[in-house]
Amino acid sequence: MEKYYITGHKNPDLDTICSAMAYAKLKSILDPDNEYVAVRCGHLGESCKNILAALEITPPPYMPDVYPKVKDVMLSPNLMVEKKASMTEIAKSYKDTNPSVTPIFDGGKFIGLLSIDDITAWYLEGIRNGNDLSRIPTVGEVMRDQAEPLLAGDLFEDAKKALSASPKRGLSVFEDGEFIGYVTRRCFLKAPKYNVILMDHNEPRQSIKGIETANVAEIIDHHRLDTMKTNTPIFIDAEPLGSTCTIVYELFVRNKLMPDKETAKLLLTGMMSDTLILKSPTTTPVDVEAAHALAEIVGESVQDFGIKIFSHVESLSALKPEKAILTDFKRYTEKGVMLGIGQCEATTLNDLDDYKDKFLKALEDVRLKNGLDWAVVMITDVMKENSVLLSTDFKASKNLPYALLEEGIYDMPGVMSRKKQLLPEMLFALGM
Repeated sequence: MEKYYITGHKNPDLDTICSAMAYAKLKSILDPDNEYVAVRCGHLGESCKNILAALEITPPPYMPDVYPKVKDVMLSPNLMVEKKASMTEIAKSYKDTNPSVTPIFDGGKFIGLLSIDDITAWYLEGIRNGNDLSRIPTVGEVMRDQAEPLLAGDLFEDAKKALSASPKRGLSVFEDGEFIGYVTRRCFLKAPKYNVILMDHNEPRQSIKGIETANVAEIIDHHRLDTMKTNTPIFIDAEPLGSTCTIVYELFVRNKLMPDKETAKLLLTGMMSDTLILKSPTTTPVDVEAAHALAEIVGESVQDFGIKIFSHVESLSALKPEKAILTDFKRYTEKGVMLGIGQCEATTLNDLDDYKDKFLKALEDVRLKNGLDWAVVMITDVMKENSVLLSTDFKASKNLPYALLEEGIYDMPGVMSRKKQLLPEMLFALGM
């Protein structure tokens, strides 16, 4: 059985979280011989947490990276030999399995690894010293000093170097202070690869750390393609729809399946969030049809469900500005310029004066920390379908087609989509 991790991008929003969870359910139905696990590679924003909690949806576990680790290659002890045991017991095990090392215990507590080198050294030392070699020693007498153990979460490459630099044939592995296994040189002949399915993104820089070492098995996305190379053909479903959750719903339908009520709630949540209750210009007739089908399964109207979701969006004045900006922040490189575009949803812009100065300062900090030339954040009033744009100082900003309200703040009536409305205008401004 293979294990597949299904993850969205580093700044998980509701579409990323919900599409990953729903797709894990679909894949588990279609392919029961393998295991599919939804994970997240970033931390949730406050509004996202509040909405999931209100809907009684438990988010997937946090997984920081997919670099191969010691726990992926370690060997579990299948033989427990006590320190006071005779070497005869070890000799019997060598006859059957010829292990490089054997874990040794004292009253059930792990004390170290016994290697063939320890045994050889004991006998050679005995010959040099004229010891009585007819006497069979105990395991404890033969075992030598131990090397520093590894941790289960240590990176494969780091552990490989540690063992290569050690005179030992194997190293013990610990987790939470407990011995759980060991590694030998054979464990490091080939690095394992995690199987990963990318949801709601396809660019490596937006993905989970270590994605370059993993086996990318599938991509389900509704953004432009700028993905990594793969060694073999993979399944890609990239469609110009308003939400990745819509694509997942369509995949249910294509496989002649309908999501259950819980899965329908997941999909509708992601869809309502990403399409701004079907008001975003990215919304397509396919999204609308899917939303109504899912709402029927959930037992609520599309509008009521959407309003319920956004009623839990926290006021931006109550959030830490930098964290709020980075919750949904995407980086682009266009025409030699490094851009960063964030988007925050709100249910009103009437309180903009309460936080605009703090957000402008935080936006400049984000620009500097990320090595960007130009950083902006679009704050969208979901209910009135308007936005304002906060921008750092950049020469191309004067070319934007929006009314300047005050320094660094622009009025964007009717603008709701970063992808379809704001990004094209920023690219056009760069070329002027």
